[in-house]
Amino acid sequence: MSDVKAFISLVKDLYRRDEVDLHAPVFFGDEKCFLNDCVDSTFVSSVGEYVSRFEEGLAEYCNAKRAVATVNGTSALQVALMLVGVKPGDEVITQPLTFVATCNAISHCGAVPTFVDIDTETLGMSADSLAEFFESFADGAGAECVNKATGRKISAVMPMHTFGNPCNVDQIRSVCEKFEIPLVEDAAESLGSWQNGHHTGMTGSFGAISFNGNKIITTGGGGALVTNDDNLADMAKHVTTTAKVPHVYEYVHDQVAFNYRMPNLNAALGLAQLQQLDAILKKKKKISDAYQIFFAGTEFSFFEEPGGVSRNNWLNAIFCGSRLQRDNFLDQTNSEGIRCRPAWNLMTSLPMYRACHRGELPVAMSVAETLVNLPSGAPQ
Repeated sequence: MSDVKAFISLVKDLYRRDEVDLHAPVFFGDEKCFLNDCVDSTFVSSVGEYVSRFEEGLAEYCNAKRAVATVNGTSALQVALMLVGVKPGDEVITQPLTFVATCNAISHCGAVPTFVDIDTETLGMSADSLAEFFESFADGAGAECVNKATGRKISAVMPMHTFGNPCNVDQIRSVCEKFEIPLVEDAAESLGSWQNGHHTGMTGSFGAISFNGNKIITTGGGGALVTNDDNLADMAKHVTTTAKVPHVYEYVHDQVAFNYRMPNLNAALGLAQLQQLDAILKKKKKISDAYQIFFAGTEFSFFEEPGGVSRNNWLNAIFCGSRLQRDNFLDQTNSEGIRCRPAWNLMTSLPMYRACHRGELPVAMSVAETLVNLPSGAPQ
């Protein structure tokens, strides 16, 4: 355990603290100024200039035509799935190694998740596993594509960019195009990650981003959709704003919809954070580089950046040799105030998703047993 003790010392030195959270937010820009201005304006709910400025800034950063800010990442995913055609009783293919919000958004549409394995190189959905699943179980294509094992229509594919690492989304898109299935990217963790010159979330119909307090930047709570489709963006804005038809004074709503728009107060915080994103990414890169150097030659394996991508280093990770070694590492670090954590429990192990259809999941099962996330926030 000498490597673990040395790691604890390293983390305390890097952060200049005796206790270090997994990923705490940092505020060193105009956050207080923008928040005070928002309060002074009295526009603190879902109408106000900061919402528009935040959406415009986010779209520019991601090279997207449009961004639509929402109350959280889960609501963004739900609306994205609904707008690409997911209906109650349908299936959405996703990955088992993800935060529960991915599957909850599917369930909020009345649909059911179906699981394929992940890649060891990216920790995200495996394009090969997806292709194998379609070849084995898909009958038909497009609106007629049905899972032969369940009889349910397959309405979308939703990979997640795990811990900010871009998955092989171009290959996944090719599989989706072959079977004429919409692609929605869960980019909740990957703001600031790029692959082949494209920001994550910009390959499918929609990308959904989270701004929870533990993300790269935060709006306190919040999310957003990014897309290059103006029609989809217009529909997303409409259904997240209670489907209110614009009018000077009349309250006319033309469909059942959601009150999912991000409040101006949250957007004010988010705009100030967005202005600091590049500086935050640089600070996090230094932490990741220090970890990579430290773990070289140790008994642990540092998860390195896949080739051809630029990741945001949201959460750095190592692999242990066994579940026992993982638990020992977690026990020792957390007892010293260094808040490491394991990967999420696989979605297929949770009671509400245990009976869902799945392919073979050897990589996901191995990762869930041996991975440890390391403190990865930007130092103050």
